[in-house]
Amino acid sequence: MRWNMRLVAAQRGIWKASDVQRLLAEHGLVISAGKMSGLWSGQPVTIKLADLDVICVALDCQVGDLLIAEPDTVSRPGQDTSAKPAADATTPSDIRRVVPRRRDGRSLPPR
Repeated sequence: MRWNMRLVAAQRGIWKASDVQRLLAEHGLVISAGKMSGLWSGQPVTIKLADLDVICVALDCQVGDLLIAEPDTVSRPGQDTSAKPAADATTPSDIRRVVPRRRDGRSLPPR
């Protein structure tokens, strides 16, 4: 998934994170400057579904406008992982893979 909040806000004439933060507060979602920075400039690690609802109402958009699916970034069983998919204009070159990690810091068992 790719986070697309900055573009959605720009399409509505909102160019500053502080303006979005103020708009979200008007709709009942008060968030810190640090969390707003993560939502605005990057890929948020987590987001609550209730917060996502407020963001959609405040920006007058759908969840699909904020979250762009990237199914080509997921490896499938039996797929050759050494062959890279052909790059196109919609696929970013810096695709990050999901790597599971334990919360307690211990390593995962070998595969």
